Amino acid sequence: MKLSQLLTAITGFDLHGDDSVQISAVSCNSRNVTPGTLFFALRGATVDGHTFITSAVQSGAAAVLLEDEASAPAAVPWVKVADGRAAMAHIAAGFYGNPTLGLPLIGITGTNGKTTTTYLIEAILAAAGIPAAVLGTISYRFGSLQIEASHTTPESTELQAAFRQLADGGARSFVMEVSSHALEQKRVDGCHFDVGIFSNLTRDHLDYHKTMDSYLESKQRLFSELLRPTTAKPLRRAVINMDDPYGAIIAEQACCPVISYGITYQGDVRATDISFSVDGISGILITPKGSFSFRSRLVGRFNLSNILAAVSAGIALDLPLEAIKTGIETHATVPGRMERVDNARGITLLVDYAHTGDALENVLTTLNELAGARIITVFGCGGDRDPGKRPIMGRIAAELSDLAIATSDNPRSEEPFAILEQVRSGIAPLGIREYAQHELVTGFSGKGYVMQENRAEAIRLAIRLARPGDIVLLAGKGHENYQIIGKIKHHFDDREQAALACAELDG
Repeated sequence: MKLSQLLTAITGFDLHGDDSVQISAVSCNSRNVTPGTLFFALRGATVDGHTFITSAVQSGAAAVLLEDEASAPAAVPWVKVADGRAAMAHIAAGFYGNPTLGLPLIGITGTNGKTTTTYLIEAILAAAGIPAAVLGTISYRFGSLQIEASHTTPESTELQAAFRQLADGGARSFVMEVSSHALEQKRVDGCHFDVGIFSNLTRDHLDYHKTMDSYLESKQRLFSELLRPTTAKPLRRAVINMDDPYGAIIAEQACCPVISYGITYQGDVRATDISFSVDGISGILITPKGSFSFRSRLVGRFNLSNILAAVSAGIALDLPLEAIKTGIETHATVPGRMERVDNARGITLLVDYAHTGDALENVLTTLNELAGARIITVFGCGGDRDPGKRPIMGRIAAELSDLAIATSDNPRSEEPFAILEQVRSGIAPLGIREYAQHELVTGFSGKGYVMQENRAEAIRLAIRLARPGDIVLLAGKGHENYQIIGKIKHHFDDREQAALACAELDG
């Protein structure tokens, strides 16, 4: 493809040199440059891509797109733009043939519930005969095709390449999680969304966004800019959770028609006659297209909200109610989301990704509503991430559990015990007992908490202390199969560790 063809995707650029050069690849990583590559020199938080232009040209870059002409190369054509990231997103989409232009694309943004909602929508689309590829926290996948997820939403060049590969593999629709980072950094600006879903907004990623207003602003871009109707996609829809206090703000600024949903809010999509149990959720779903009874194997009030979001997406896509019902009822589990670990000890052993205060509170509130048994919670807080949520998570875990075991998550470059001290600061005001390790040799007799820095030992301790009928929740890592200590990523899977601990204790 010629450079001139790619440049039709953007406006307001300044071209220097021959635009007839052939482009065989696009990349913003100089290490990935091969002969014929269009190299995007981007300014990052810690690295400035302009400093790698010389290296990229030496590796065979055929042209360079940049923001600072002081770094312009003499040997190859270059293009100056005001916003390199936005230009890269649109050019990357064009390079890969705009794979989302002719296929339905549903994007989900919010702090919690994104992954489960993508799985539900995937099931609904399958029931409607529209096979969907899913791009999210866990992986980018379609059938047997799996592409490892480097980020929830990758750089636009990687994202568009994944769309192309998934479409060529047979996908006829896309469902993707859209992170706040991706929206702010314009990684999804080349995506042609049909439906955008807002699930909720609670404290997370403030190490990056700094304030909740900034966090909200990044989410709003999907609804106020990227869902604007076009000639190619004139029927775009915003699906908004109006139970969330930020929902009204998102809806007010939406640039397309809104479909509202909520458990308490009487929106376009809602539920009635709801029954919750350890076996799932049942009730009647009310939609603009009609009502129907349903039964889902998902557990808890927060999953009802996810179901309502998925149903709303089905309505936005004008799918048959029968397909929506079938998708909701046939979907079973999501890796690392209230995932059960089978055991012979008579305990309910669950692994969940809850790594924010709100998510942890949702899970523990659900478990307290559904069971009269004791709850033992193992949880931690990641290093090099928002420290303000650590005391919040500590308080929630201790308040809603019979025993809270604070441990390491991904400490990264931080001292694990310093993180635990911040967690303790949220628990101490509750006035509950802190157990020493030696006091738990024969079990625990009253509400309390304990610090155990080693996560494997914390999991083993929780399972050893649990009596038949108890619930053990391993929170924070969910589907993740690693633990980052320092700069090293070690293999670590809560599900594997739990199964191993059960086997050892039973042996």
